[in-house]
Amino acid sequence: MNTWQFAACLMLGGSTVLLFIGMPVALTFIGINIVGAWLYMGAEPGLVQLVRSSVSSVMAFSLTPIPLFVLMGEILFHTGLAFKVIEGVERLIMHVPGRLAVVAVVAGTVFSAISGSTIATTAMLGSLMLPVMLARGYHPTIATGPIMAIGAVDMLIPPSALTVLLGSLSGISISKLLIGGVLPGILLSLSFVAWIIIRVRISPQLAPHETHVVEYKGWARWQPFFAYVLPTLSIFGVVVGALAAGWATPTECAALGAFATMVLAAFYKELKWEAVLKSLKGTAGISGMILFIILGATTFAQILSFSGASTGLVQFITGQGLSSAWVVVGMMLMLIFLGIFVDQVSMMMITLPIFMPIVTTLGIDPIWFGVMFLICMQLGLLLPPHGLLLMTMRGVAPSSVTMAHIFVAVVPYVVMSLILLLAVFFIPGIATWLPGWIGS
Repeated sequence: MNTWQFAACLMLGGSTVLLFIGMPVALTFIGINIVGAWLYMGAEPGLVQLVRSSVSSVMAFSLTPIPLFVLMGEILFHTGLAFKVIEGVERLIMHVPGRLAVVAVVAGTVFSAISGSTIATTAMLGSLMLPVMLARGYHPTIATGPIMAIGAVDMLIPPSALTVLLGSLSGISISKLLIGGVLPGILLSLSFVAWIIIRVRISPQLAPHETHVVEYKGWARWQPFFAYVLPTLSIFGVVVGALAAGWATPTECAALGAFATMVLAAFYKELKWEAVLKSLKGTAGISGMILFIILGATTFAQILSFSGASTGLVQFITGQGLSSAWVVVGMMLMLIFLGIFVDQVSMMMITLPIFMPIVTTLGIDPIWFGVMFLICMQLGLLLPPHGLLLMTMRGVAPSSVTMAHIFVAVVPYVVMSLILLLAVFFIPGIATWLPGWIGS
């Protein structure tokens, strides 16, 4: 009963089984924590300590950026500013092959830069752009793929609520982790655009040339860009610029970004009470869910450590004589495998209590590891058959779009994400150069 092997099987195996049978993430870990606290922390005194740890885990000041980042995306969606951004991008690239698919990537990148929700980005672009693309003769695979792919990139481009959560649970610098995702996220977005253009040039029937589209020239073509796209991107500049310059903490940047988003919506006279109320309700629901998850994750890690499971697993892995590079490869493969079955938050909760002590023991760069962790979670959103964004796309797509279309559509974007993961593994500077330059 007291061996670390049994504790690891009970805590890690029990939580995994409960997640696989469909129990909510927060309830899964709270239930396992109660059992673990009773067995390994002294019955009733252990439960009392569990409550204390749970309360302190959600009172950390480092968690305050999460609701503020979520609020930014909710305001943009409910005020309609996100749709104005899409129109502005569309007018600029009238003659690009596969124009609407490229618009989905570019507009999604802009929206990702000011929103922390991958599902919100995919649902919004899917509801708005997918019917238009299908009506204009786009094949379902070229129409759905970019929308799902760019929704996943949301995780890499700051501000990202999941990045803040990863930094908080792992002890990695949140500001450096946020900055570390910028370059990989932009590289991935550019590769998506290049793929769409090349694919449509090779097979023009996938995205027929639109001869009936209104031709905008001169100022009429550029006006939406300067009126909506540039001001919206300036919010990203405010958040990342203040972080990069060291003028503000992640929490202060999040507050600044939320305030700037509301000011922008008010400037366009879109900040109506109904939109504000919907934004606040959405933010409260998402933030409450995340805090319950943090509560379970933090105490889960403490019980693993108290039972000896964490120490035992770390000593077992580091005692195999493997180089740190091979250990990292093993961890990334485990994350990709988990991504097929469980959501991203569950991946963090299951693996971080084991992975982070190994990262510390082997002297692995935590920013490099953290960015690769994010890419693996992004991959998990896209991997068939249970990728969260695949299910989201199925939910917003018309009946003419089948799951087979969605599975085929996502394959090239999964391949590009895997190539990025390999690039970051072999060229760590892709992830660490920008945070290092800022910290120097």
